Amino acid sequence: MIVTLTANPSLDRTVVLPTPLQVGDVQSADSAREDAGGKGINVARAISAAGEDCTAVLPLAPGDPFDTALVEAGLDAHRVPVHGHVRANLAITDPAGVTTKLNLPGASLSPDEVTAVIDAVVAASAGARWLVLAGSLPPGVAADFYVRVIRAVRTAHGAAAPLIAVDTSGPALAAVVEHGAPDLIKPNDDELAELAGATLDDADVAAVLAVARALVPSRVGTALVTLGSRGAVLVGGDGAWAATPPPIQVASTVGAGDSSLAGYVLAATRGAEHEERLRLAVRYGAAAASLPGTQAPTPADLPTGDVPVTRLA
Repeated sequence: MIVTLTANPSLDRTVVLPTPLQVGDVQSADSAREDAGGKGINVARAISAAGEDCTAVLPLAPGDPFDTALVEAGLDAHRVPVHGHVRANLAITDPAGVTTKLNLPGASLSPDEVTAVIDAVVAASAGARWLVLAGSLPPGVAADFYVRVIRAVRTAHGAAAPLIAVDTSGPALAAVVEHGAPDLIKPNDDELAELAGATLDDADVAAVLAVARALVPSRVGTALVTLGSRGAVLVGGDGAWAATPPPIQVASTVGAGDSSLAGYVLAATRGAEHEERLRLAVRYGAAAASLPGTQAPTPADLPTGDVPVTRLA
């Protein structure tokens, strides 16, 4: 069993343009779609599509229109009743795969609602092998929210607590690295640079490795750093590896990093070694980028091209 938490879910609307976005102009779109989104939801959809048991925990008001998209996604979801409605995010993509995103802030959670969400995660995590805490935090929720979740789960379940992966950014990621001791973090290169207060060259895998190695294993068990079209770097306590994605036709990059995390967790759950975890992570990220909207890739969507993995250290 794998559990995900999406504290700030979103109804993801994707608009596909026949030409590049022209700011200030009126343009016609080729198509549009809506998907139940938010990082944890995206991870859960990919994991469930692979046939693994997965429960998605999220705050959701009764009667929220988001629930229709959630039901259509076919997820096993634990809805924590709250008052505010789920935000809507807009992604605009063009034929070259260039994506422009507009993300709304989402609804605030009261202190009692925050506590209810944490309690729900603790309950859902009983017997789970992985817990994935993913996405931004709702307005007004303290940056240490994920730290509170981690501590509550580990206190409740002790040695039986699941492994915990975190995919977030900014102050929330900094708090987790400083105080949460997660088993895995999944920043992209920009998020890793912000965390370290460093500047990373887009093509400098060695620089990514150096920054991640300052965190692993002293504060973080493992770091999976996604690099977009350049693949990903995996840094663990006993080694580091880089992987290059297979060639694909990019449709939308929204949710590609989430699918990479899903691929890693799937491989880890099945007992794969580090190289294969990284390889499946990159394959899942590439598959997501080849699909329109925020679609979760299924095993049938995975590209068949080679994913070369190189040991860095």
